Amino acid sequence: MRSFLLLLPLWGLWAGVGASDFRICAFNVQVFGESKSKNVEVMKTLVKIIARCDVCVLQEVRDSKNKAVPKLMAELNKYYRASPYESVSSESLGRSAYQEQYVFVYRTATAAVVGQYQYPDNLPWSPDAFAREPFVVKFSAPSTASSADRHSPPTGGRIKTFVLIPVHTSPENATIEIDALYDVFTAVRRKWSNESVMLLGDFNADCSYLPKKNRKNVRLLTDARFNWLIGDDRDTTVRESTDCAYDRIVVEGNTFPRHIVPGSAEPFLFPAAYGLTEAQAKY
Repeated sequence: MRSFLLLLPLWGLWAGVGASDFRICAFNVQVFGESKSKNVEVMKTLVKIIARCDVCVLQEVRDSKNKAVPKLMAELNKYYRASPYESVSSESLGRSAYQEQYVFVYRTATAAVVGQYQYPDNLPWSPDAFAREPFVVKFSAPSTASSADRHSPPTGGRIKTFVLIPVHTSPENATIEIDALYDVFTAVRRKWSNESVMLLGDFNADCSYLPKKNRKNVRLLTDARFNWLIGDDRDTTVRESTDCAYDRIVVEGNTFPRHIVPGSAEPFLFPAAYGLTEAQAKY
């Protein structure tokens, strides 16, 4: 598990979800597949981590036989039966034999999937920009949610739906891929006419992978509409010898940011929380 879990608490987005109790997360699990799913201690930790979130985007999932993710979901729901989870996964993505999936795990009591969109891998304006093209998912309140508006965000109003755009960039191509996320954002906004869009995941957006000299070439950084909620001063890795903000959360405009608890977007230091050594956390 190379990257820390990113936690983003939000004020109640819709009726039935209380103030600051809805959490969106992103987590690079580092090659999660059938072998890792057989490790009892790893699975216990993963269940604890995911259960902190209403929606959790997992990256570096390698489950072509569709055994690891179902096992993870079974373990998760075994311990959290009162608040069950479901998942939706992308196809295996990648340019070579090494391929990964994006997996969204979400709590059915607080979120429902209402749209999916696999971004194409070869468009005229961004020909094969991504090693793993974003698998975009739109969420809304589940139909079973209470209609009682118990808690309102400080600015008032509700978000009816929101869209998550995940990415796990290739380190050697991070600058190009992060810039191309602007095109993904534009395509998604056009497709769903939705102003509540969040980009999140392992951007590899720091240190040698995104040097300062390259940042002028990244539209997500040069366009003032975009808010980077995980700053350059954060360490999102578990390696003690590394201090880099690889993993990020980015939102655009005013609608979504108004629902985010101020200053709440932070890496969750799960090794310290669960008493893991560096070697255990990196496994």
